[in-house]
Amino acid sequence: MTNDTSLSVAVLGTGIMGAPMARNLAKAGFDVRAWNRTIDKAQPLAEDGVAVCGTARAAADGADFVLTMLADIDAVTSVINADDGPFGDEESPIWLQMSTVGLDGTEKLSSFATDRGLRFVDAPVLGTRQPAEKGALTVLASGDDALRGRVQPVFDAVGSRTLWLGPAGQGSRLKLVVNSWVLALTSATAEAVALAQGLGIDPQQFLDTIADGPLDAQYAHVKGDAMIRGEFPPAFPVEGAAKDARLIVEAAAGAGVQVRVADAVAAHMQAAADAGYGREDMAAVWNVVRA
Repeated sequence: MTNDTSLSVAVLGTGIMGAPMARNLAKAGFDVRAWNRTIDKAQPLAEDGVAVCGTARAAADGADFVLTMLADIDAVTSVINADDGPFGDEESPIWLQMSTVGLDGTEKLSSFATDRGLRFVDAPVLGTRQPAEKGALTVLASGDDALRGRVQPVFDAVGSRTLWLGPAGQGSRLKLVVNSWVLALTSATAEAVALAQGLGIDPQQFLDTIADGPLDAQYAHVKGDAMIRGEFPPAFPVEGAAKDARLIVEAAAGAGVQVRVADAVAAHMQAAADAGYGREDMAAVWNVVRA
């Protein structure tokens, strides 16, 4: 979809997800300004028509939207509370909070927005590096229904599907639910591949056996293939998976839900991070379970 209104978007955070999102917004016709704490990581975006700014305030100055895509709640709060943070005293942009920060984190950011009179949309995404590059993310949007028409062109530029889920916070809730399944599937695949190897079976036979049947899941093939090759270019890094796993366990505890599998997944992902695989793809969790 092409944006014909010359709206401007400040993208704060240009990592694995933020950088391709900024590129797709520029491609869709938005005036895009980008900021990253390590500015060198943002500089390549200039080749795609994105204005790289030295501060979050400079990126957000006069913008219609501020999009935060940062690592965790600490990163988001440090940016918005900084002296050169994105929200000044002038008329404020709509804040699209697309980082995965958990339930408590989302509540804190929503309260910050309310206190500052900001229009806030909680909109984490489903998808990793490749869907982000293709503009094929799924946006889990929640917030004031009156903002839907204003923000939808932004979501259309970065994603192929938007689900509107109700009041702010519902998007983050569903994100944790989906990620609990994704992380469990990745860990289960790692254990199945490692068990096959430990028993002297070609792990490809495991993937071939589940193919095209009721037990099949394409994600198992993607991650299983990486485990068999022992190559883990980051689509969703272990350190991010470990963070999300902790958020899932915390949310479950608050809801009174027993999540023994999620507890084990969190331990697996943290062990992989501690073993030095933090910046590799989460399929690298195989390294801490293999024989």
